[in-house]
Amino acid sequence: MEADEPFSSDYEAAPRPARPRGQNVPSRISSLDSMIDRRVFLHSAFATAALASAGFPASALAQAALKLGAPADFSWDGLRRQAQESARRPYSPPPRPSAEILNQIDYDAHGKIRFKPDLALWAHGPSEYPVTFFHLGRYFQKPVRMHVVEGGQAREIVYDSAYFDMPSDSPAHGLPPNSGFAGFRFQEARSGQLDWRKNDWVAFLGASYFRAIGELYQYGLSARGVAVDVAVFNESEEFPDFTHIYFETPRPGSDTVTVFALLDGASISGAFRFVMRRAAGVTMDIDKNLFLREDISRLGIAPLTSMYWFSEKAKPTAIDWRPEVHDSDGLAMWTGAGERIWRPLNNPPRIITSAFTDQNPRGFGLLQRDRSFDHYLDGVYYDRRPSLWVEPQGEWGQGSIQLVEIPTDDEIHDNIVAMWVPAQPARAGDEFSFRYRMYWWADEPFPTPLARCVATRLGNGGQAGTVRPRGWRKFMVEFKGKPLEQLPSGVIPEPVLTASRGEFHNIQTEAVPNDVPGHWRTQFDLAATGTDPVELRCFLRSGDSVLTESWLYQYHPTG
Repeated sequence: MEADEPFSSDYEAAPRPARPRGQNVPSRISSLDSMIDRRVFLHSAFATAALASAGFPASALAQAALKLGAPADFSWDGLRRQAQESARRPYSPPPRPSAEILNQIDYDAHGKIRFKPDLALWAHGPSEYPVTFFHLGRYFQKPVRMHVVEGGQAREIVYDSAYFDMPSDSPAHGLPPNSGFAGFRFQEARSGQLDWRKNDWVAFLGASYFRAIGELYQYGLSARGVAVDVAVFNESEEFPDFTHIYFETPRPGSDTVTVFALLDGASISGAFRFVMRRAAGVTMDIDKNLFLREDISRLGIAPLTSMYWFSEKAKPTAIDWRPEVHDSDGLAMWTGAGERIWRPLNNPPRIITSAFTDQNPRGFGLLQRDRSFDHYLDGVYYDRRPSLWVEPQGEWGQGSIQLVEIPTDDEIHDNIVAMWVPAQPARAGDEFSFRYRMYWWADEPFPTPLARCVATRLGNGGQAGTVRPRGWRKFMVEFKGKPLEQLPSGVIPEPVLTASRGEFHNIQTEAVPNDVPGHWRTQFDLAATGTDPVELRCFLRSGDSVLTESWLYQYHPTG
C-alpha cells in the first residue's frame, strides 16, 4: 500500500458513563474494583517487597522460609486444557478473604506493608531475578495463587503475614493463613549494578494488568492479558483476572524468566505463557490461548492502556502549569501492506473508538516520542515513560487496530486503550490463539526509514493581522528525518492532504527555522462546520517519492 492509498478508519462515539464526583477512572478503563487511581497507587505499591522459597532440592531453592503446598503435576499443555475445561463450566468467582478486613487496608495502610527484602523467591539463585509479591488490600481484593515449578511439579506458595514487615496494629494481621497475594514483580539482577532489593523491572498487579520499566527506568503505560467489551455501548466492560501464576525455575545463568498464568472471567478463560528478558529494555514473548464462555462484542488482543491529558497540540488556558502531561503521545502502526502511520492521541469531548482495518499487521504500539524534559518540567519524568510496541508472531488475519479515547480532566486517569480486534465474531465456545512479542523500549524497535512526525500543533485559522474566519482551525504538522535531510537544495516537499469533510485553505510547507536540516513543517487551515469528527491525513512527497510516514488525526470541531 502506498502512503496515499486509503487505510480504513472508522469511529464510533458512546456516551460518557456517569461518574460520581471525586471518583476516578470509569470502570470501562480501570482494573480496580474501587475508583482509586491505579497508577498513583501502583507507584506506592512498587515499594520493595520480597519473598523466599523452599521445598524443592537445595540445589535450586536454598531457603526454608517459605511455606509450600503439596506438589502437583504441571505442564503448558495441562494449563491450556485446564483453561479449556473451565470455559465449559459456568463461571464461579474465586473466594476472597474477609472484605471487612481488606477494606481496612486502605492506601495508607497498604503503603506501610513491605515485603522483607531477604525473603525473595530465588534471592540466592538459581535465577538472577528474585521474585517479590504484593499484599492484598482495599484496592486489590482478589487473591492470586502463586506457584513455583520445578521438574514438572508445581507447589503453591502459601501466604503468611510473617513474610511482610507491617505495623503491629495493621489490619492485615487479621487475614487468615493462605489468603493469597495481590500480584508479583521481578527485581533487578542480583549481580547487576542496581540494588535488586530496591529496584524492580516488571510487575503484575490487578486483574490481568502488567507493566515494565523499559530502557529509561520508569513505569508508565500498562498492558493486560485480554480486553473484553471496552467502550461497548450499553455493556459493562469485563475485567478477567489472572487467578493462578506459575514461576518456572530457571537454569542457573539464564537471562530469561518464564511465567505461566491462568485467566478466568465471566465470559472467558485462558492460558498464558510469558518469556521475559531484561536487557537494555524489556521484551516479552507471549503465547495465549483463549476459550469463550459467552459471546463477546469486542475482544481485544494485546491491549495497551495509557494516559493522555494534554500536550503542545492543544492545551486549554491555565489548566495546568506544565506544558505537557501524558504517558504516551501517539499510536504508531505498521500495516500488513507496509504503510507506516502516526496517529497523535486526543483527549476527546466524548468517548471515541477508532478502528483501523488491516490484515496481518506487522505491529502497533503506544509511544512516547517527545523525550525533552523541558516539555514536561515534572519530577515524575514523563519524558522517560516507556513506549510499548506489539509485534505479531505469525498471521493474525483480518481485523482492526482499535483506539479507544476517553475524556479526562486529570493525569490520574488511564483514558487510552489500543488493541487488536479480530474480524471473526467472538462467540461462546470459540477458541483463539495468538503469539506476539512486546517491546518495552524507549522507541519502537523497527523504526521507519521515512521521516517521522515529531509534533502536531493547533491554533486559530486565518492569517495574522486579519480578521480570523469563524470555524477555521490551523494545523501545524512537523516531520523530521533523513529523507527530508537529503532533499536537493531548493526542493520543497509537497504535502498530500485529505479530509473526511471540510475544506483546506492556506496550505504552506517550509523548513523549520533555526533547526537542523531535515526538519520540515506543513501548515494548513481546515474549515469544517458541525461537531462530528473530521478524519485528516497528511504526508510529504517529492515527485513520486514518499518522504514521510502518514499522519492521521481525528479533529473534533466545536461547532
